[in-house]
Amino acid sequence: MVDHTSLPGLRLGIIGGGQLGRMMAQEARRMGIHTTCLDPQEHPPAEGVADICIRGDLQSPEAIRELAGRVDVLTFEIEHIHTPVLHEIRSRGIPVFPQPDTLETIQDKLVQKQCFLQAGLPVPRFSAWDSPGEGLPRGFGYPAVQKLRRGGYDGRGVQVLTGPRGEILEGPSMVEECISFEMELAVLLARGRDGEIRTWPVIEMVFDPHTQICNSVCAPARISQEVAERALDVGTRAVEALEGVGVFAVELFLTPQGEVLINEVAPRPHNSGHWTIEGSLTSQFDQHIRAVCGLPLGSTDLTKPSVMVNLLGAAGASGSPVIRGYDQALALPGLNFHWYEKDRVSSQRKMGHVTILADRLDEALELSRRAEQILRVEGI
Repeated sequence: MVDHTSLPGLRLGIIGGGQLGRMMAQEARRMGIHTTCLDPQEHPPAEGVADICIRGDLQSPEAIRELAGRVDVLTFEIEHIHTPVLHEIRSRGIPVFPQPDTLETIQDKLVQKQCFLQAGLPVPRFSAWDSPGEGLPRGFGYPAVQKLRRGGYDGRGVQVLTGPRGEILEGPSMVEECISFEMELAVLLARGRDGEIRTWPVIEMVFDPHTQICNSVCAPARISQEVAERALDVGTRAVEALEGVGVFAVELFLTPQGEVLINEVAPRPHNSGHWTIEGSLTSQFDQHIRAVCGLPLGSTDLTKPSVMVNLLGAAGASGSPVIRGYDQALALPGLNFHWYEKDRVSSQRKMGHVTILADRLDEALELSRRAEQILRVEGI
């Protein structure tokens, strides 16, 4: 537990300075906590928000050691980092949360699924696929889902295989049965160092069927209380199985039969939780800082029903970003605008988001549709 008398002098290190690191640093500054980010970009989104930004490779043990030497607690905004050095840093007495063991389980999608299966949690049928060029594993037919075991994000490293002649992703993989689902859900929760868990209401995610990138998030999800309770139970048990500390997002499939299956877990603040900045009494970024620093967790009650819409680079966009429809969107009631300060735009790149709050969820959904029609991110 952090010595409360040390605040506001607590120093938090964040591996990664993208939009998640930026929003984490914004909350930390409000809380009086000093932040240092490590990122390979010359001008990452966290620059100007974090107190210090170090430029370095996230796979570099030397760069991560340099960051650790400046801070009291270490966390991360991205999974794809060098973990052996995290064990070393932790052995030197610097807290690292989520723990390196937790991160290593999640980094490998096959190991992650095996962990959940061993814990008795519901997952789609899956198998290792060490030789993707030699046909599907025994017992699997088409369509099937190929997932690279490591490195995938935002729809990358995942594809649906419709037949044996389709293009195969290169690299160690796993294959899953192709699930027919009615909805994709997420359980966002925080687990403190003492094991206390706080959950937000179950979230509904809407994905682009072609890019597999999340377009929007609806909070709370439009599901029955029974399904919500089932999802919260599965999400909580998944994070307990990982022995995680911090904020976690457990992505779920809801089948037509009402079954809830784990898709995958992110061990950090997540795109599905951006609505909490305005839509909850405690944002996911505030809560993550509280959890990893050993501070009391905050209330996860909603302020109002919320819809978050990602601002993605338009098809074919490149160059310096420009946002069209900005003034019109700001005229919409209950709209909150967030821009990530990325210096280059590309097609489907996450450049910002808007969150719309309203007294009723249907009102927030209607306003979000208008915002989507108005806003466009292009390149110049």
